[in-house]
Amino acid sequence: MNLLSGLPLLQAAGGNPTMQMLSTLVTFGLVFVIFYFLIIRPQQKKQKEAQKMIEAIKKGDKVVTIGGVHGVVHAVKEGTVVIKVDDSARIEFSKSAIAAVTAKAEIEAEKPAEESK
Repeated sequence: MNLLSGLPLLQAAGGNPTMQMLSTLVTFGLVFVIFYFLIIRPQQKKQKEAQKMIEAIKKGDKVVTIGGVHGVVHAVKEGTVVIKVDDSARIEFSKSAIAAVTAKAEIEAEKPAEESK
């Protein structure tokens, strides 16, 4: 007996209707699995990383908002952050508006390298 004869994809076009339906279900299942691993799962990972970044914001961190505003975190509140963009200018943003965070330690490490130039 041939092992491949039972597979619905390899049978003739006029095969059993149950096998054709099974073949269709297997195809849809494979498409869903491909979508999950190529689209859904990476998006979930990206969302979790962004949430961790937002939760880790602290005073003194250099941030960039989704609108492109660069500044230093002056205060962290429950749902918002106050960003100091100039000596006297402070703007309050929702935490979800933060696109990127550069830690305070990384900024201080860059300063001596710039001063030596």
